[in-house]
Amino acid sequence: MNTFRMRVATLLACMACLACVAALAVGTARAQEQPAPRQAPPASASHESDEHQLLVMLRLPAAHYRPDASYGGRYLDDSGRAARRRRAEELARQHGLTLVDDWPMPVLGLDCYVMRYPDHESAEHVISLLTRDAQVEWAQPVARFSGMAQGQAQEPAKAAAANAANAANASAAEPLYPVQPAARYWHVAELHRYTTGRDIKVAVIDSGIDATHPDLQGQLAVNSNFVDAGPTPPESHGTAVAGIIAARAGGGGIVGVAPQARLMGLRACWQLPDQATRCNSFTLGKAINYAILNGAKVINLSLSGPPDRLLDRLLDVALERGIGVVGAIDAQAGGPAFPASHPGVLAVASQARGGQGAAGATLPEHPLLAPGNDIPTTAPGGRWAFVNGSSYAAAHVSGMLALLGELQPGVSPAQLRRLLQPAEALNAGNIDACASISRLVRNCDCARAYSQRGAVP
Repeated sequence: MNTFRMRVATLLACMACLACVAALAVGTARAQEQPAPRQAPPASASHESDEHQLLVMLRLPAAHYRPDASYGGRYLDDSGRAARRRRAEELARQHGLTLVDDWPMPVLGLDCYVMRYPDHESAEHVISLLTRDAQVEWAQPVARFSGMAQGQAQEPAKAAAANAANAANASAAEPLYPVQPAARYWHVAELHRYTTGRDIKVAVIDSGIDATHPDLQGQLAVNSNFVDAGPTPPESHGTAVAGIIAARAGGGGIVGVAPQARLMGLRACWQLPDQATRCNSFTLGKAINYAILNGAKVINLSLSGPPDRLLDRLLDVALERGIGVVGAIDAQAGGPAFPASHPGVLAVASQARGGQGAAGATLPEHPLLAPGNDIPTTAPGGRWAFVNGSSYAAAHVSGMLALLGELQPGVSPAQLRRLLQPAEALNAGNIDACASISRLVRNCDCARAYSQRGAVP
């Protein structure tokens, strides 16, 4: 009997042990099934630690000044590039500086060098010494810029709830379309009967775009990284802006304003741990230079910062070449700001909830107003989120430029503004999307009435 009891006890112990092993295996398998969240790598040191850094612009020799579209943004003559870098290294040595990085700016006929000056020196003093050198076109501090989002994106659960609540009423395969302000005020699905922005290149100069998102698959003609040497990481701000402009039809979430535009994802900004978006003069300059040289028809800059000589010069070239440039307004800026204050840039603020008036108090004269509150859009990892801010109002306008650009190729930035905001509507602010398209399409029949101040929901 005792032997029998001992055998039973041993059997029960073995069974318990096997159960524990099985439970551990199941738990491990489940843990393996849950993919780890993709973290954006930190920006390289030259961009993250841009204090005590200057941009030094050196003139390109005439033989290397090739400001044409076939020039991809890198030197055609590597030996010439090496010689010019040695020249920059010698200049840095003479002034006690450290050469950090460089990039050609062929549209300006310049080489741009990042140089770090000692902690005990002042930027003003170093710049005054550098500008005495005949080979230096100018030198300037490295300025910082921020994305114009307000707060963090709201939890994707809200987007999922809106998705479920509107799925039965959705008119297409995009369950979130009914809650998009672009649907309520601009009726973009109706506008797409006439134009979808087909093949218009829109440069999204921003943080990284998640090119694998269901709404963005196949939408990016380019996805380049101008912040560091790594692959472009999926980041919140850039992914949200890209979705508003050109989310594809049938992706299962939203409809972009111009779903057949071709996005140029140019990562010049990076995401901080608190989800804020930062950029600087050097990274933005590289991206704008690339956009100009590679056929962008629209440049979207959903960011703001101080006026910047390099960036202003690049925007002058972009506008001269007929590229529409859209910039987000920082309503809290106390003075001129880049890019919204630059002449010729379409400066955009968020219209207030309800569709009328501006959401910000301090605005430049005659700003464009577009949806910028409670915007459902794409988020990294195949998710959707609700966002707020003039960043996203600017994205709506960039999408509209793509729609207009398909209808009237070669239209100038000034003509684009008149299409969006004719002289008789300068005090209205809100964009009348139907009227803008109707100016180019004969017998365009918009289903909803519009008031002079904007769309009537």
